[in-house]
Amino acid sequence: MTIYLFGVQYQEYTKINQIHKFACDYLSDWFPNLGSYQAFCNRLNRLGGAFTRLSELLLEDTQPNDCIIDQCLLDSMPIITCSGKRKGKVANEVTNKGYCSTKGVYYYGMKLHMLGIRRQDALPFPEQVLFTPASVNDIVVYKERWSEMRNRTFFGDKIYMHNEFNQQVKSQYNSEMLTPIKAIKGMPLIIKQRIKAADDLYNRAVSKIRQPIEAMFSWLIEKTDIQRASKVRSTKGLMVHAFGKLTATFLNYVLNP
Repeated sequence: MTIYLFGVQYQEYTKINQIHKFACDYLSDWFPNLGSYQAFCNRLNRLGGAFTRLSELLLEDTQPNDCIIDQCLLDSMPIITCSGKRKGKVANEVTNKGYCSTKGVYYYGMKLHMLGIRRQDALPFPEQVLFTPASVNDIVVYKERWSEMRNRTFFGDKIYMHNEFNQQVKSQYNSEMLTPIKAIKGMPLIIKQRIKAADDLYNRAVSKIRQPIEAMFSWLIEKTDIQRASKVRSTKGLMVHAFGKLTATFLNYVLNP
């Protein structure tokens, strides 16, 4: 785990073979029993649960003082094992086919869902992170895992707009979901033109508040290449890929808040 996290965090390697080669070339005195690349991969694949727990520990009791604890940002990103044009054959227990609206592509893999606490002019603090099969809709995760949180204001994209359910959450838990406004089909043109300025202003305000979680995903991709899992060959390997790189990112986050 030390070698893997050091390789991702400090050497900015995104592939296990790069990390193993670096350790063989420069860390052999510290790790004389490192073994072959295959042995290194086998050892890592047994540590998925350890990476999961370590990622949780890194966030416990490290919440920055500038967190706005009653405001949360929601978003998701794909973890792609192969293109949607092919049949996914890896880690079928935890993956399936989904659609990424941002990229406009179908893919096989998982989806990373994040609930981040808003911070002023900074990346959000990741309060909770979940992985689901790619087909699981963001609104389903919100309904099942986060909608019962009390006294929160959630900021999400248009997929979280579900007026009846959101009104129910507001009534029962005093929590509100704010999303950009969708155009209503069949609305007369004159009414659209009348409310367009107000809607545009509101949408820009919500998008500005949500921008830090999008920036956090971009940072996560840049640092770890977590989105690309095409080299993974097993469920255990996918868990190490997902939670190992997430752990390395949280380590960076904790050391450099």
